[in-house]
Amino acid sequence: MSEPGAVLENYRHAFEGTWTDATPIDELRFVVLDTEATGADAARDRLISIGAVAVIDGEIVLSDTFEMLLKVSHNQASVTVHGITRDEALRGVDEPEALLAFLEYLRDGVIVGHHIGFDVQMMNRACEQHFGARIANRTLDTMDLTLHLQDAGAFAGHEAIRDFSLDALCSLFGVEPHDRHTAGGDAFITAQILLRLLRLAKRHQRTTLGAICVPYVVERARS
Repeated sequence: MSEPGAVLENYRHAFEGTWTDATPIDELRFVVLDTEATGADAARDRLISIGAVAVIDGEIVLSDTFEMLLKVSHNQASVTVHGITRDEALRGVDEPEALLAFLEYLRDGVIVGHHIGFDVQMMNRACEQHFGARIANRTLDTMDLTLHLQDAGAFAGHEAIRDFSLDALCSLFGVEPHDRHTAGGDAFITAQILLRLLRLAKRHQRTTLGAICVPYVVERARS
């Protein structure tokens, strides 16, 4: 396993001279992230798997991906829901090793996800437990950006978006929900949705990091 101190130091150094609010979105490295967990309680449940794929300059970069299965020896019913067998869960990577590998991959990328707050909570809880550190990256929630663009008139002629699930966005944008409910599969699905959102954002004069990374407060449930 990589030396934790060295990995964390390199991770922190990645933010020296990183993107600002004025950085054009075409110059950013988005890291589209999805995690699967043993439940929906970020304070109590455990990470099962981490999946991510980079989006740069309007393209999904298939050579810039991350996927790791963690070792889970309890709560087996929720593990199998995600298509992971009991034997696979027992043979997974220990959580500290998986987190360090992800931080090496992540660097200063802008984390993107659907209801990404939960995933970041899970990562923060685990990082605090093992290393006394937290995720420092900027984040972008695809649902927030969708709602901002709806307010800007990007979906004129469509009904107002009321279903906040990832499946609803797949239907809205014509994305095939292949390999749903796996970390790698959901990350790739969300990356396809992000591409469509970024194209819409440009048409509505949202062309910088600061213009798209704005929280949108609304009552909603994670799905």
